[in-house]
Amino acid sequence: MIGNPFEVLDRVDSTNNYAMARVNEGPVADGSTWFAMEQTAGKGQRGRQWHSAPGENIMLTTVLQPALALPQQFMLSVAVALGACDFFSKYAGDEARIKWSNDIYWRDRKAGGILIENVLRGTVWQYAIAGIGININTPRFPENLANPVSLRQITGKTWDSVALAHELCACLQRRYGQLQDGSYQPLLQEYKNCMIRFNEPALYRKNGEIFTGVIRDVLPDGRLCLEKGNEMLQLGFGEVEFVFVK
Repeated sequence: MIGNPFEVLDRVDSTNNYAMARVNEGPVADGSTWFAMEQTAGKGQRGRQWHSAPGENIMLTTVLQPALALPQQFMLSVAVALGACDFFSKYAGDEARIKWSNDIYWRDRKAGGILIENVLRGTVWQYAIAGIGININTPRFPENLANPVSLRQITGKTWDSVALAHELCACLQRRYGQLQDGSYQPLLQEYKNCMIRFNEPALYRKNGEIFTGVIRDVLPDGRLCLEKGNEMLQLGFGEVEFVFVK
């Protein structure tokens, strides 16, 4: 059960690093979760850092043991992204969306991110270390960040980040349960329904070129099908950048 056990850490370099160390020490129960009041070196996708003032936001990692073959690992990302989006939309409204592959957005602004790191033993997918950061109480962000938003900025309210983290775990468990039941196609369809820009013309950047494209599909292995003129591109993670106009 995701969030059972649930441990609050006062200060840690990264909840993903902490969880990885626990896994390396020995067996860890499926769903074990660690929440950090403060991270000194929070990690985001592709080496980015995740910044948050102490106690303001949700910064947690849950350890999962998905009974999936390695080629299906994108489906875990789908389930976790949907759970995070379910949680955020509960408080921010139906404008909460998923930006491929697993960022949480509100309108055109980033509210959260997910980083999943895998632990393999030979060809066996033993653990998934799923780190989630969601902006809850940040009143303002550094100007060098492109397009962030927090729940406080959206609602005008201050929230209990630990209490909300427990609710996030419940949302994640619901989607994780669907995954364990083998509901791959319904999950993937819901993921597409929740995606920002799906079937809508928008700007993208690839190899330095900015162009108008339309997301037409996401394949079970996670590749994005992006229509560019008369061409259909199949893109892996990091191969294309979403362009947002301020």
